[in-house]
Amino acid sequence: MMTNREMLAIAMRQSAEDIGCRPDDFMSADNVVVPFYMGPDARRYLKMPITCNLVSYGNNVVAAVTDEVSDVVTEFIGRYGFYRCFETPNMHWLNERLAERGHKICFMAEYYLADVSRIPDISCAYETRILQQPDFEELYLPEWGHALCEERKQLDVLGVGAYDDGKLVGLAACSADCEDMWQIGIDVLPSYRRQGIASCLTAMLTKEILKHGKVPFYCSAWSNIPSVRNAVKSGFIPAWVEMSVKPAGVVDEMNKTEDENG
Repeated sequence: MMTNREMLAIAMRQSAEDIGCRPDDFMSADNVVVPFYMGPDARRYLKMPITCNLVSYGNNVVAAVTDEVSDVVTEFIGRYGFYRCFETPNMHWLNERLAERGHKICFMAEYYLADVSRIPDISCAYETRILQQPDFEELYLPEWGHALCEERKQLDVLGVGAYDDGKLVGLAACSADCEDMWQIGIDVLPSYRRQGIASCLTAMLTKEILKHGKVPFYCSAWSNIPSVRNAVKSGFIPAWVEMSVKPAGVVDEMNKTEDENG
């Protein structure tokens, strides 16, 4: 089984591929600015256009930027401590200056890696089954929308389901989002929540991913408390954070209501 150090090194190599820096840039004591470049082996769900991406593994900020915002972002990461670059008051400073150039802050997320010494053996009250890609064919439904992604169904490679008398009530599945790292998503039917199903399935799937020689990773918005609790209970620890910038029109389109989108 891989060590925590090995998994972290793989994650940094992947982040470097995603934004166009060197893996050891994330270990520098100083902030680093590089031209944004999404490599051919970047995470498969990343979508252009991306104006800027700020990444921190807890040592500094690595900012991958396009020319039109390079000066603004460089000034921004020079003004604040690396972790304060991801705090709301300081983000307003950046967003106001980006808006003048037609761009806005878009996504923010926290990413977790498994701590191999903490992955628990958790049982639940229901039958569990290991699922392979063919088992997902009939499961691309709204209730499993966090575990599976119909747009990229070819990447959904492995899962663990919980069954109550043959009925699927919980599903953890992983997407082969990059060559060496598989991302976990989890769904539990509302009436079956708070019974330990999510953590049971997540921990089981984590172990299965490691058996395949891949790095399991987990992503959550910092404000999604149930998801964060599940990550921690399942043996994951925070590893890195990201904040992306996109053209204002792209962000505004995301913010349209369902009625506005027709």
